[in-house]
Amino acid sequence: MPSDSARSESAPRVAVVFAGGEGTRLQPYTTVLPKPLMPLGDKPIIEIILRQLGAAGFEEVILAVGYLAELIQTFVGNGHRFGVRVRYSMEVNRLGTAGPLSQIDDLPDDFLVMNGDVLSDLDYASLFESHLSSNAALTVAAYEKRERIDFGVLEIGSDTQVISFREKPSVTTYISTGIYAVSREAISLIPKGQKLDFPDFIMMLLDRNIPVRAFFVKGVWLDIGRKRDYEEAIDTYSKDPARFLPPSVLS
Repeated sequence: MPSDSARSESAPRVAVVFAGGEGTRLQPYTTVLPKPLMPLGDKPIIEIILRQLGAAGFEEVILAVGYLAELIQTFVGNGHRFGVRVRYSMEVNRLGTAGPLSQIDDLPDDFLVMNGDVLSDLDYASLFESHLSSNAALTVAAYEKRERIDFGVLEIGSDTQVISFREKPSVTTYISTGIYAVSREAISLIPKGQKLDFPDFIMMLLDRNIPVRAFFVKGVWLDIGRKRDYEEAIDTYSKDPARFLPPSVLS
């Protein structure tokens, strides 16, 4: 994996955005519209993401497309009106959430990777700079989530004796946001042309004792992949667009 000295903060910044999923949990909407084009207020989520990345200093965005790719390409074009340069990587076969990276040959030493269906006010520049200053092959943007368990939870000892009982407790966990900073050398471990999801990719790195770090997301993070979350994202964005987009876009 690259040493600290091998990493340059002055190198052009590149992001890969996964925009090829079928969005089955959002059907029937995604029957005719790819998930990255689902609107939040007056803008589709992919436009918000591209403008955020441009404002964070990312010069080039590679859109990994597949399902209804022609609609995304028609809307996004070369990306210049969103403040970035966009090119495309076409996913012919389903390669999971990490596999498509094996098809992109000219990635820089370090780059950003994210899903194209995420609404967040994450400081993408800070995430990337944190990764560059670390010895990590992969940095995962992590979000603290509190969930209520709708059952009574037992703590049971080794002799089957019940030690405690909690009725519908809440638990706090850290979840992956689908946003990562990645080194190119880590990507070399992905089998070319084979399906691989990011959880399996992370475990592959951990099994080899390759460093993986977390970067904590303190503000808003919403995955619009489910109808309930999509509706929440619409409401959150509509109430305060300035939280997610630079003033020049909203003026």
